[in-house]
Amino acid sequence: MAEIIAILNQKGGCGKTTTAVNLSTALALLGKKILLIDMDPQANATTGLGIEKNEQNITIYSVLTGQNTLQESIVNTDIPDLQLVPSNISLSGAEIELSKTIGPHSILKESMDGINDQYDYIFIDVPPSLGLLTLNSIVASDSVIIPIQAEFYALEGMADLIKAMDLVETRLNSPSPIKGILLTLYDSRTRLGRDVYNNVKEYFGETEYIFKTTIPRNVRLAEAPSHGKPCIVYDEECSGTVAYQKLAEELLKLESLGG
Repeated sequence: MAEIIAILNQKGGCGKTTTAVNLSTALALLGKKILLIDMDPQANATTGLGIEKNEQNITIYSVLTGQNTLQESIVNTDIPDLQLVPSNISLSGAEIELSKTIGPHSILKESMDGINDQYDYIFIDVPPSLGLLTLNSIVASDSVIIPIQAEFYALEGMADLIKAMDLVETRLNSPSPIKGILLTLYDSRTRLGRDVYNNVKEYFGETEYIFKTTIPRNVRLAEAPSHGKPCIVYDEECSGTVAYQKLAEELLKLESLGG
């Protein structure tokens, strides 16, 4: 059975989609079968994998609104063993439609019945908000990875995110523990980078796992999406690629240790 991992942070610009795309790619290139679900109306994960979002007739929106099954929405990417459930701007209207249904928080989870045994990992790229799309993602997931950018306001809003996760666990009886905290846009040479890293460790203490791998600020990571490619494919040797390869290996090691 696949482990379902949501990659979320309600703050934009933290490398959430970059992590979803490149971690998925790195694991696929290590021989794992991966499905990435794009739950963001901006559809950056879709375009970042070279899929033309406006040409997709079946997307996660049509799944959530009951028009198609999740299986019908899955498309292949240029990466062997990496498949995608695409998104586009139509998803922006989904929250209004979902709010009118019974059990609006669990629609994504219910749609995933029957596909878990086809993959090793299913990643969900979650929109930068705390609305119904995000709650659906948390309910559907087994655990979450939280990317946090190494900047002054890095932990702003984190209490709200943790509160939302606790709400899902207590009221909806659907726990999604934190798999790990990932520091992104990180430069260990700067005092700011070191201070943020220490603040993150102090904030989460010993209760959560903080990935040893950090993701650097790297121009290739920023360039790759405009070419419709994960950075790991776009530039196989840049520092961003090396970091996500190490993150994939660290995640697999963590899994083998039962983390």
